[in-house]
Amino acid sequence: MTLLLAGPAGPLEALHAWAPNPRGWAAVVCHPHPVFGGTMHNRVVYRAAKALLAGGAHVLRFNFRGVGASRGSYDGGIGEQADVAAALAYLEEQHPRHPLIVAGFSFGAWVGFQAALRCPQVGGLLGIGIPAARFDFSFLHPVRLPAWIVQGDADDFGPAAAVEALVARCQAPKGLTLLPQANHFFDGHQTELAAALASAVAWLQERVVRD
Repeated sequence: MTLLLAGPAGPLEALHAWAPNPRGWAAVVCHPHPVFGGTMHNRVVYRAAKALLAGGAHVLRFNFRGVGASRGSYDGGIGEQADVAAALAYLEEQHPRHPLIVAGFSFGAWVGFQAALRCPQVGGLLGIGIPAARFDFSFLHPVRLPAWIVQGDADDFGPAAAVEALVARCQAPKGLTLLPQANHFFDGHQTELAAALASAVAWLQERVVRD
């Protein structure tokens, strides 16, 4: 379902998909950098949403301010965190008793995870293509939310060594999948990405969904 969410800089264009076999959780998926063409229709974002739906999560994708039909303009990651907060507020209203997952690809992970830490209903994190060489993710070190990262080991924006160091310092239950020879955009590795996301979603479901 296409809709417009109430956002802090004006309406945000979004897609809300209900899981065909719901299992009591919901997720928001955040897209990559708006300045470089990132949208909610990005293929990695789509694959993450598809994996979460298959895992029984209701899924919301949305365009950050200034992208597509979303009002406003790029705000350096600060306003975009507020956009994620608005998306989470919508999910909380629609699914009030469901734990929430914040998933993000690249820039979407950086802003999405920061917003997630201010939302008590969030129970887990899913990062894809973490740009650990471009943005500071040290805010994750003390976090205790279950988190899984899927990364290409040829990612110039998030080299494997940097991501492994980040994961090692995180206090939460965590996991990391490194896809051999995959770059930041997982070009030529979409099948492997889909399989890795399915495994990550299953891992998160075990730790986040309450019976």
